[in-house]
Amino acid sequence: MYICLNSQKYINLNLEYFIAKRLITAKDSKSSISAPIINIAISAIAIGMIMMIVSVATGIGLQNKIREKISAFNGHVIISNYDNNQSEITLSPIAKNQDFYPNFNSVPGVSHIQAIASKAGIIRTESAFEGIIFKGVGNDYQWENIKEYLVSGRLPNFSGNVNPEVVISQFLANRLDLKVGDSFNTFFIKEDQNQLPNVRRFKITGIFNSGFQQFDATYIIGDIRHVQRINKWTTNQVGAFEVFVKDFDAIKEVGEQVYEKTSSTLDTKTIIEKYSYIFEWLQLFDFNIIVILVVMILVATINMVVALLVLILERTQMIGILKALGANNWSVRKIFLYNAFYLIVRGLFWGNLIGISLLLLQQHFGIIKLNPENYYVNQAPVYINVVYILVLNLLTVLVCFLVLLIPSYIITKISPVKAIRFD
Repeated sequence: MYICLNSQKYINLNLEYFIAKRLITAKDSKSSISAPIINIAISAIAIGMIMMIVSVATGIGLQNKIREKISAFNGHVIISNYDNNQSEITLSPIAKNQDFYPNFNSVPGVSHIQAIASKAGIIRTESAFEGIIFKGVGNDYQWENIKEYLVSGRLPNFSGNVNPEVVISQFLANRLDLKVGDSFNTFFIKEDQNQLPNVRRFKITGIFNSGFQQFDATYIIGDIRHVQRINKWTTNQVGAFEVFVKDFDAIKEVGEQVYEKTSSTLDTKTIIEKYSYIFEWLQLFDFNIIVILVVMILVATINMVVALLVLILERTQMIGILKALGANNWSVRKIFLYNAFYLIVRGLFWGNLIGISLLLLQQHFGIIKLNPENYYVNQAPVYINVVYILVLNLLTVLVCFLVLLIPSYIITKISPVKAIRFD
């Protein structure tokens, strides 16, 4: 549409947008019949967006956090002898001199490999005792994976001679009434049960708390040379190798490549295979997230349809006048679609503002706590990603807009003569 200015100059004006903007900013719109219904529609979109952002952030956050914890204590792919596959305890050694160690260059997806050895034992103090698995590690061990969970003390140093320094979980420390700086005896049973057990005295240099009860209640981490001496192994013998991959999503493919590049006497297993029950449980979160997204978008869409129908009903006379003045059906429909789009954007604005604020509060203050025995974490982890937030917003706008095309079709059925007389 063109409007004449001083009979000489013309400006191009989007008539539909102009009318929609006037309807939105009109003072009487706030006191109209449709006002409460519009507010409900905006609230429904806001609440739906909050639920979607929170559900996706917490669902993905929980999945990532549990994966990180399992990887921190096991790596992503475990290389071991076949007789060790069903046990956390090293039964027979592997030669440390391998083509893939200390650098697994033949598989591009591998970022790190480290040698470990495990031995079952019993910690005995004056007041209590606990069965544990002593995980022996060397200088190649990635302590950064454990450092995140360190709550007191420091990490041990194995660069020199064999030393008694270990890190222990807060769970075991509390049950055994131990703290940083304390020493304790650990008894390792020999294969010949008629012989006296090996006794080692360890000193606690650090206490960690991963929140993963299965690991916290089991592992203490110390020098691998203790296991080698107890088992009468040479320094060239280890219990297993832990392999870390660059991209967790490619763990299956990398695991297959690692298997192909290792000796026929060795077996490999990914943590997804080793802890299949946990990862199968994690997959349920994907289904739950999809259900929440569908339900929330459906609720928001239904509310917007109702709001649009009310707006059309309330402005029936205006529709008749516009048609009488020559406006076609699509132009009139665009007016109400512009109006509906404005309502959707308002709802999304408040939904994003509140949803992201809740996530930031949880991320920095950990307000919502979880039972680690059931969820493997102490507090609800969140994963904030701008990409998925934008996708959720675009998806909501797209679905709502496409669905709103249907009720807006009612405008084509409105007769100008009857609409002008409508009261």
